[in-house]
Amino acid sequence: MTTFQGPPAEKAGCVGIGSRDVARMGYGLGSLTRAASSGADGFDAGVRLLRQAGDLGVTFYDTAQFYGAGVANRLLARAFGADRDAVFYASKVGARPLPEGPAPMTAAQKPSELRDAVHENLRSLGTDHLDLVYLRRMDMQPGLVIEDSSDQKIPLEDQLAELVALRDSGDIGAIGLSHVSLEQFRAALPAGIAAVSNIHNLLHREHEDLLRLAEEHDVVWSPYFPLGGGGYAGLPKVTEDPRVREIAEQLGRTPNQVGLAWVLARSPQSLVISGTASPDHLRENVEAAGVHLPDEALRELDAAA
Repeated sequence: MTTFQGPPAEKAGCVGIGSRDVARMGYGLGSLTRAASSGADGFDAGVRLLRQAGDLGVTFYDTAQFYGAGVANRLLARAFGADRDAVFYASKVGARPLPEGPAPMTAAQKPSELRDAVHENLRSLGTDHLDLVYLRRMDMQPGLVIEDSSDQKIPLEDQLAELVALRDSGDIGAIGLSHVSLEQFRAALPAGIAAVSNIHNLLHREHEDLLRLAEEHDVVWSPYFPLGGGGYAGLPKVTEDPRVREIAEQLGRTPNQVGLAWVLARSPQSLVISGTASPDHLRENVEAAGVHLPDEALRELDAAA
């Protein structure tokens, strides 16, 4: 039997997005941004953690200019500025920071705002292109929902036209969708969608039909809140489910690793973007790429929803 010799993040293999392949174990900047916003020491620690992620083989980094009003992108620019071609930047447009507001962001859905957001991402990341840009819609709970009377209620086709133009110009490499319905995803497919990011995990499978349609079209499925929780979303935590904890004990793994391994096992198009501000937790998450869930364990976990 051949022993895997690559970095831990690659043990689950790779998926193609646009013209590039990335390890299926990625990294989300949400929690690190909050920790790094505490001051210079927190920021420097965040840069070191991202470099550790790179050493572990992580190539896909899920960010947004509105994460910490630019903190997430500045972290990435500091960590990987000299190694830009070795990493894959996936950012989001459709919102802008609102640090003093009731929520830390507000809608920015107009086509001109999407273009401005792409250019702001390019500046803060210190790069001439974004590998992937998700259009983050605001039509459904949880999170911000735009009222029908708002001037931010923009037809999806108008937004996609702007993103296609940005792709044609080379500013972005691929187009993704985030927080969308099955009908919206189906309508957007002719534009050439490369990835979708909706809430999905072992205990929350509302978008299973969307996942299956993504599989049919070789679209990458990169769910957010892969372990539940999620602050504003108020989701149950996968790691607290009795079945998950029991199987983790049986396999000599942690509940985190079992929950993330389930996401990877759910589809060959799955890409995990779990984040953390802890070096030990980072390694724990990344090593989930090498966790094999036996068929019996998968059957038990599938019954947990």
